[in-house]
Amino acid sequence: MKDNLKEVIIYTDGGSDPNPGRGGYGVVLIHGKYRKELSGGFRLTTNNRMELTAVIEALKALKEPCRVKLYSDSEYVVNAMTKGWIQSWIKKRWKKVKNPDLWQQLVEVAGKHQVEFNWVKGHAGIKENERCDQLATMASSQNNLPVDVNYENGINTCDPDIETDTEKDNTSSSAKITAEGQSCRKCATPVIKKTRPENKQVKAGSSYYFEYYFICPGCGTMYMVEEAKVFVK
Repeated sequence: MKDNLKEVIIYTDGGSDPNPGRGGYGVVLIHGKYRKELSGGFRLTTNNRMELTAVIEALKALKEPCRVKLYSDSEYVVNAMTKGWIQSWIKKRWKKVKNPDLWQQLVEVAGKHQVEFNWVKGHAGIKENERCDQLATMASSQNNLPVDVNYENGINTCDPDIETDTEKDNTSSSAKITAEGQSCRKCATPVIKKTRPENKQVKAGSSYYFEYYFICPGCGTMYMVEEAKVFVK
């Protein structure tokens, strides 16, 4: 039997520059011939928080239960909602989970709809994804941006810095995580790969940095590998 839910297509994007830094999010909602765009920003936040906020604000904009096809270029968001991570975090009562305030909001608003989460590659010429990126960038450049209160108050929300030191390296490399998708040694959430931004400056006094690393989106543990180490000349 066919239900009468409206079918809505949603594209979302978010980011901060630098990370952490000024951030913004953008949303495009499409229902038949109708189209709506949303955006917003904060004076200090992170990439992941803006990706999450984009999805939350998109779903909050729906005035009734809908069947939603949602497209995001954030593997952090899509994998959590499609690979069982979120159920694991709920069972653990969000222990050691980064951005718990936003994840809890997302679970609540997504539960009101039938949402299909889909990953799309960012900056790949996908029209609506590119538009969301534009909206997010414009929003983050506005004056008098509001405060991301939970982030600035440090409520277990901080994304780890990409740079590392010898102590961090020794701690994380001992866990021997060598590939994306392997289970975090602390909470068993599959790790994801992060690449060092090309414009990221090497921390003063460092003799080396890592071209990439693995991070657990659940508890935030970082894993460095020798193959990714680059020595400063």
